[in-house]
Amino acid sequence: MTSYEIRLNVFEGPLDLLLYLIRKNEIDIYDIPMAVITEQYFQYLETMGALNLDVASDYLVMASTLLHIKSRMLLPVQESAEDGEGEEDPRMELTRQLLEYEAFRKAALAMEQRPILDRDVFARTGPPPEDNGKGRETVLEVTVFQLVEAFRNILAKWEGEDGLELNRDSLSVADRIREIVNRLEEVESLTFDELLENLRDRAQVICTFLALLALVKMRVVKAFQMEAYQTIRVCLAPGHEGSPIHS
Repeated sequence: MTSYEIRLNVFEGPLDLLLYLIRKNEIDIYDIPMAVITEQYFQYLETMGALNLDVASDYLVMASTLLHIKSRMLLPVQESAEDGEGEEDPRMELTRQLLEYEAFRKAALAMEQRPILDRDVFARTGPPPEDNGKGRETVLEVTVFQLVEAFRNILAKWEGEDGLELNRDSLSVADRIREIVNRLEEVESLTFDELLENLRDRAQVICTFLALLALVKMRVVKAFQMEAYQTIRVCLAPGHEGSPIHS
């Protein structure tokens, strides 16, 4: 049985992942607990490896950086004999990078949201409106990292129960992309679990998840929640017509 590798650029970069972990853990960006962040960062790299995603070199460079900072945090602080001031916190350079990156990303998002002729005219509506019981609608778009976390939880649950068979025959991300789009053209939205229902083959589960990541990256599909921490749902993005993969 031959191995397979899928190269899919669905992650924006290591700084995006670090910012996601900081927000998820409600961490002060000026006081990052390196042990916690480093451990969770490596867990995501392991998941990317399990998905046979090609891990870009900048992720590995950041992994080395986190380990280096973590090791420096274990060393005693040396004070300068002249002014009595200690060495700079080894985390500060990383914090500066994160703050600078976040500022540029916010500026880019603000520019992207500016109206452009014909860009904001769609033939199809977005996620189905639902009442959250508070007299207003709330739709939260889900990030790629949240999808990865949901995938990890589902895979761990299934393997903890009956386990998943491993069969790599007839593996095709393109086929799964077409199948997902076809299903979403028939219904307004599907839950994350519904996309994986009736799949007991590990390779098929991974293939389906990779197809979903590709669709999200291509903006053919949107992943969202009606409230924070609620069930992840997916629907066709506004203006989408037909599968992006042609036979």
